Amino acid sequence: FPRRQVAVFVDGCFWHSCPEHGTRPKRNGDWWGAKLDTNIERDRRNNDRLIAAGWRVVRIWEHQSVHQAQMVWATVWVAADDMAPLSYSAATHSRST
Repeated sequence: FPRRQVAVFVDGCFWHSCPEHGTRPKRNGDWWGAKLDTNIERDRRNNDRLIAAGWRVVRIWEHQSVHQAQMVWATVWVAADDMAPLSYSAATHSRST
């Protein structure tokens, strides 16, 4: 949402290694481990870059309910009028920077 400088990501539990539901395949485990670790690091870099540019970052896990996502969204949308950068993940197992 460029006008409010809010970036929203809905992260898949597998691809982004959700601490609650993310799994690591046993077959080709080294390759998958490196791939998933790279995804996590890219997410962190993207968060850092967006926050440095003045954006608010919202990350929601795919397993979260619509209600949980709406609560996070409402919090960040209202905060978007504030000048302070904000990174918010919609779970207790946050990846915010």
